[in-house]
Amino acid sequence: MTTYTNNAQNTTVLVTSATGKTGRRVAERLAARGLTVRAGSRSGATVFDWEVPETWAPALRGADAAYVAYYPDLAAPGAVEAMETFGRLAEENGVRRLTLLSGRGEPVAVQAEEALRSAAPGAGLTVVRAAFFAQNFTEGLLAEGVAEGAVVFPAGDTAEPFIDADDLADVVVETLTANGHAGRVHEVTGPRPVGFAEVAAEISRASGRTVVYEAVSEAEYAGLLGGFGLPVPEAEWLAALFATLLDGHNASATDGVKRILGREPRSFAEFAAEAWGGPGA
Repeated sequence: MTTYTNNAQNTTVLVTSATGKTGRRVAERLAARGLTVRAGSRSGATVFDWEVPETWAPALRGADAAYVAYYPDLAAPGAVEAMETFGRLAEENGVRRLTLLSGRGEPVAVQAEEALRSAAPGAGLTVVRAAFFAQNFTEGLLAEGVAEGAVVFPAGDTAEPFIDADDLADVVVETLTANGHAGRVHEVTGPRPVGFAEVAAEISRASGRTVVYEAVSEAEYAGLLGGFGLPVPEAEWLAALFATLLDGHNASATDGVKRILGREPRSFAEFAAEAWGGPGA
C-alpha cells in the first residue's frame, strides 16, 4: 500500500501507553519499519501519563502521528474530557494522523471516539474497536488466576471472539502507515467466538495442567477485585464493564483483520499452544 509519507525515516509517531499490551507491540513494529517512535510512558524518555495532562503537549510536539491507547478504558469516567483535550493538543501541534484503540460494543466509548474526532478534525482519525485480548490470560488481570488453575470471570456461558494482541498491533501499524484508513472505524476480532470454558480447556491442553472456568456474578467479581486491593468504586466499575461487554452482544466475529492485513487472525487455540506449549509447560 502507498504510505502517507515518502520517507519513513522522517516520520515521528507518538505511542501512548507504550509499556502496555498493545503499545509495546505497536512501538516495536513501527521502529522495525524505520519510523521514529516516541514511546510514551510515565518513566521513559518520552514522559506521557494519562493522569497528568501537562505531559501530553510536550510528547505531541513535532509528532506526525500518534497511537492513542487511553488508560484505563475509553468507557471510564473522564475519558470523553481527556479525548477532547488530547485531540485539541494534537490539532494544535499539527499531528496529521491518529489511530485510537477502542472497545468493541462499548456505547460510552463511542462518545470518547466522537470527542477525539471533533477536537482533531485535521488528524485523520482511525478507530480500531477490539474484542477482548487473548493476552489478558497471560499478561493481564486473569494471568494470576490462570497460574493458580482457575479462570474466574463474570461471563456466564457467553462466547467472545478473542483477538491476539499481535494481530491488533499489526492492524494499528497498518492504519498508521498506509492510506485509506482515515475516517474509518475497524472492528477486529479473532476468527470465531470462544466460550470461557473452552478457553480453560485450551489452556489445559496446551499447558498440560488443569485449568477450570469459574463463572461468578458481577457483584462477586467486584468483591474479588476489592480483595486484591482495588478501590471499591473502581472494582465495581470494572466488574460492571466486563459484565456488560460479555452479555452476548459481542458474541460474533468480524473480518476486520483479514480485510486490513490480507490474512486470517490467529485463533485462541493457536495462541494457547504458543503461550503454554513451550518447553517446561
